[in-house]
Amino acid sequence: MDALTMDVQREIDTRGLNCPLPILKAKKALAEMLSGDLLRIVATDPGSMRDFQAFARQTGNELVAQQSQADEFIHVLRRR
Repeated sequence: MDALTMDVQREIDTRGLNCPLPILKAKKALAEMLSGDLLRIVATDPGSMRDFQAFARQTGNELVAQQSQADEFIHVLRRR
């Protein structure tokens, strides 16, 4: 599924931020969301691909999609 066209409930922009800030912002956003809601994170940190995979494993939130486009990395998480 395309991370850009998915029907998400919330999107956060973490462009220009390096680890661990994109993860921390995502964690805060997920805490305010309902179970099953989708969160799209737009990041510029190449390490965010690996970071969000680990975050999903550790927290039980589902990593629905990851996509890189130009210099941006898009992640979609489903709140557990």
